[in-house]
Parts: sequence; structure tokens; C-alpha cells
Amino acid sequence: MICVSDNNVNAMRFETRIPIREVMKFRPATIPVDATVALAAQKMCQEEVGSCIALHNSKPAGIITEQDINCKVVAKDRKPGEVLVREVMSTPLITADADRTVGDVVDIMVKHKVRRVPIVENGFVTGIVTVRDILAVSQEMNEIMSNLIEINRYDDIITGICDECECMSDDLRSVDGRMLCGGCRAEEEPL
Repeated sequence: MICVSDNNVNAMRFETRIPIREVMKFRPATIPVDATVALAAQKMCQEEVGSCIALHNSKPAGIITEQDINCKVVAKDRKPGEVLVREVMSTPLITADADRTVGDVVDIMVKHKVRRVPIVENGFVTGIVTVRDILAVSQEMNEIMSNLIEINRYDDIITGICDECECMSDDLRSVDGRMLCGGCRAEEEPL
């Protein structure tokens, strides 16, 4: 949706209201808070993820990330097999409800300076959204917008010199990357 600001008619922004369910990864990696950091790292490697949600009595209590392991265990020369997840996990856990939109979750990430947001329903983690997930959606939206802009360029009248006949025209349009006048476009069209 394109929105025009009430305060400044020239200020426009592109707003998406994509449900977070469309972007989130379901069933994120989890680990009990009383597990060792070594087990958490093994789980991250097995599932090819950068974090595990730390659970206490099946409820989310925190998150342990690669950065937590690097900064709080490895950099301090602690043994991962002797350190518990609860000692190094990040808390409080910043979460979002499953009925939120991508824009809402981005706002949460920015406000709390986090790169991962677990999605919670009825007190249980059902998914997770990462910055990478958001960027993937953003790239798709940019491609869609680019295609829409290209389609709408045909509605604009462009004045200039035709790339084919080199005559001045006030009806240039792009055809296969070349700007052609009406006469040259007619010659290019198949019979």
C-alpha cells in the first residue's frame, strides 16, 4: 500500500502488512535451560541455526545464540560442557504474538536491538523470525515493486530522441531497452 503523509504530501512510504506467519520459521530449535552450552551448540549445528530458545518447564525463558557462546563462554575460556544454558542465555526473551505483521516485528527488533524474535502463541513458542527472514521478504518486495514500476512506465509520455530513427518525439516508450517513437514501435511489432 502506498501511503501519503497528512503532514507532507511529498513524503511517501511503502508499507507492507504481511502477516508474520508468512515469514516465520515454524518449530524453532529449543533446549532446556539446565542443558550444557555444548549440547546447545551441537543442536544449533544439527539444525543449522544460530540460536536455540531456552525452555523452563516447556515455557520460553531465554535464548542462547552463537554470540552468547562466543562472548560468554569461548572468549572467557570456559568449558562449554561445564556451563549451563541458563548461565549465558539472553533474557528477558523478546517475543511477538503470532498475529503481528512483518512491520511490527521489525519495529520490535529495532527497539530492542535484537536479530531474532521468537513468535509466541498461548505462552508457547511456535516460530522464530530472524533479520535474514525479513531481508528475504524485503528483497522479494523490491523485485515486485521494480516490476510494477517497469509496467507503469508505459503510461508515462517521454519526450526525447528515438533510438531507431533518431527523430525527436513526444511519445517515446521503452521497447527491449531502447526508447522508440510510435512509428518505430509499430515497425517493431509482429504482424
